[in-house]
Formats: sequence, structure tokens, C-alpha cells
Amino acid sequence: MYAEFLIRAPVALLPVLLFLGTLVYLDSYKLVGFKTVLCVIVAGGLLTVGGYFLHDFLLQESSIGFATFSRYVSPATEETLKALVVVYLFRTNRIGFLVDGAIMGFAVGAGFAVVENLYYLHSAGHTNVAVWIVRGFGTAVMHGGVTAIFAIVSQTLTERNMKIHPWRYLPGLAAAIALHSLFNHFVLPPILMTLCILFLLPPVLYVVFRKSAEHMHAWLELDFDADALLLQQINEGEFGNTRIGRFLHDLKTRFEGPVVVDMLCYLRLYTELALRAKGVLLMRENGLDVEVGERTQEKFAELAYLEKSIGKTGLMAMRPFLHMTRKDLWQLYVLGR
Repeated sequence: MYAEFLIRAPVALLPVLLFLGTLVYLDSYKLVGFKTVLCVIVAGGLLTVGGYFLHDFLLQESSIGFATFSRYVSPATEETLKALVVVYLFRTNRIGFLVDGAIMGFAVGAGFAVVENLYYLHSAGHTNVAVWIVRGFGTAVMHGGVTAIFAIVSQTLTERNMKIHPWRYLPGLAAAIALHSLFNHFVLPPILMTLCILFLLPPVLYVVFRKSAEHMHAWLELDFDADALLLQQINEGEFGNTRIGRFLHDLKTRFEGPVVVDMLCYLRLYTELALRAKGVLLMRENGLDVEVGERTQEKFAELAYLEKSIGKTGLMAMRPFLHMTRKDLWQLYVLGR
């Protein structure tokens, strides 16, 4: 029994983890840290436990047959549960581009699939090796792939928005549920379904990575120049003649003098950190990895202090002039992690 487990476990568990490792390796900007990926995998695994009890309850309380349940109900519940982790990552600015969205989404699905396959190995480990080939190369990779698609679609629909309305998640969720349901229908023999996943998913993710890298490079170059110009204007005393300078001057009628000074300090510090983050990412693009020093961490502490001093109203008033989109907040997270 133990020997059979050692044979079947690698087939059931390793393919999806190797696939995820390949995605992380292909990320030339190193947008996602190892600890973050590991935490997301654990979160996906915990969802499997919650899904098990939810499915057990639904099956007992309804008269739905298992085949119908697995085709229509479980895809909806499982994809919704996995989507919750991705939504949290969006809400906390952990996702800024298609690449990290794809990696994070696949990591959630990988964690879910690993724990699910561990359960089946424990309860039905004696089954034929072909079953574990399907579950390891087919079902597990499917779990990661459809959640990655949810993240990719959601990022595409929300990347220009500071706040994400819930309905913008629905198209990606509907796509994930539909693909999961299609897989569970087994319109093709299981081995052929597995081969379809292995042949179709890598090219899709490759195109996503390539387009995202091109988009990110263009964004970094444009925003780097804009941030550098703004910082130069502040440091050389030319700031007062700019549109933002006139805006801050007008704020003197709404805020006390010390608060306006803090706003200027916050704008300078925020721009410095944004410029630093873009520089780090551009160096990573060229194969150079730079550690975030203690001085940078001190600047984050100072930024947090200024945020409290300025207050929510002051920050809201400044937001249009900070280029504070989700990408900008994401880049600060990349620098500060």
C-alpha cells in the first residue's frame, strides 16, 4: 500500500506544481515572491477543506444526483471559492498585470488541486495509475488554469479602474465555471481531455506573458519619465508653476498650512518610491535583482506617518495628482514586500 502511494503521489501532485514553477520562472520581472506564492497555495488548499464540507451539506440537503452535481454545482462552488482568494489579492493591490494575475490564479488552483488529490490518494489510492495521470495532468492543471483565466479576464476588465465594481469579476468567473463544467462533462475520453489541456493551456499563458511583458515595459518607460520630471520640478523649485502646484496652493483655503506642507512632502516621497519601484522592475527586466534597503523601508514608515497626518480627506483630494491607479499601488507593494 505504501509503495503504491509512492508511485501514484508524484503523478497526482507534481505536474501542477511543476507547471506553477515554470510560470514563476518565466516571469522576467519577478513580480511574485516565493513567500506570496506559497501563502496563496496554502489558501487554495484550505478552500478544498471548506469545499468538501459545503459539497457534503449540499448533497445531503438536495436530491441532485452526483453526476449532475459534479457537472453543474461543484464547478460553480469551487470556482467561486477560489475566486475569493484572487479577489482579495486584487483588493490588496497584489495584482497589477496579467502575468502576476495568471501566476496568482494558477497558484490558488494548484493549492486546491494538491489537497484534493491528497484526499483522493488517501481514500482511493489503490485505483489504476491511469486515473492519477488524468487527475495529476488533467484535473489538477485544469483547476489552476481556469482560476488563472478568471484572474486574467478580471485584470483585463479592471486594470484602468482604481476601484473594482463586483460585476467586473462576473465575466471571468462565468468563464472559469463554464470551462470547469465542460471538463466535468467529459465530452471526450479523460485521456484526450487531459491532452487537450496540456496542449491548449501553455500557448494561451505564453501569449498572456508575452503581451503583458510588452505592456509593462511600455508603462514603465512612460511612467518613469513622468515621475522623474515631477520629482525634478519639486526639487528645483519649479513645482509652484505646475498644475499640481497651483492645486496645492488652492488647498490652502481648505486645509491648514502644516497639512498642505505634509501634502507636498507626501507627494515628493510617494513619487520617489514610485520611481524607485520602476527602476527596480526595469533592472529586473535586464536580469539584475536589487534588494530593498533599510532606507527605503524607512521611507515607507514616513509615508505611513504622513498619511495619518494628512487624513483620508486630504489623501482623496490629492489622489488625482498622484497617478494613484491600481498599478501604482501595486508597484509600491512590489517594492515594500
